[in-house]
Amino acid sequence: MQYVNDTFSHLDDQGRARMVDVSDKAETARTAHARARVRMAPRTLAMILDQAHPKGDVLAVARVAGIQAAKKTWDLIPLCHPLMLSGVKVSLEPEGDDALRIDAHCKLKGLTGVEMEALTAASVAALTVYDMCKAVDRAMVIEQVCLVEKTGGRSGDFRREEA
Repeated sequence: MQYVNDTFSHLDDQGRARMVDVSDKAETARTAHARARVRMAPRTLAMILDQAHPKGDVLAVARVAGIQAAKKTWDLIPLCHPLMLSGVKVSLEPEGDDALRIDAHCKLKGLTGVEMEALTAASVAALTVYDMCKAVDRAMVIEQVCLVEKTGGRSGDFRREEA
């Protein structure tokens, strides 16, 4: 397992939660790519891809939900900074006959990274797929939510090593 450092920046010297002061950081271009998967019955995926779902276009709704979630991350995660995102892209693609792969890409030029925004976008897009399809497939599983890559900032770049 790869660790960035041995301290938690969101804790003060007495172990109390705090919002990190980023005012002394350099403004740099930062990107993040997160991924999630929704595993489902093949018939559920076929219904989504054929746009035969009675609630409408599942992929379009999940895409918009992911974008909205990225923009509201600071409102959902207590110690996140509000960010002026310059771009958010969410894509949903079939993987085999029983899964959707969700990729979320966020970018900005700012003082802090966008990993949480990308992770939130991927997670909420996956939750939206579940919400829209639960009436036909309650056994769906949201899995493998992870940061794939991030660039910029003091800690440098990160790219997940695929197992």
